Amino acid sequence: MAKRTASAQKHARKSARRREFHREKRQALKSALKNLAAAKSKEEALKLLPEVQSLVDKSARRRMIHRKTAGRLKSRLAREAADLK
Repeated sequence: MAKRTASAQKHARKSARRREFHREKRQALKSALKNLAAAKSKEEALKLLPEVQSLVDKSARRRMIHRKTAGRLKSRLAREAADLK
């Protein structure tokens, strides 16, 4: 941290904390999506679906992903879960 002013140092600390927070949230979303994609049965997928949709909604609310991207993702996930056998 080669910043000179106190406010620049504070901003660098805040950015580092925010980066770590968002990294954790982004990783949680990615792993939830992967777990749902790896579901073998329809029952398993439908059980995971509400949790994953909730994470997608929260990510959109935090503006980690765009709200229309969230809607598209939820729609595709629901369709894929329903199509499983």
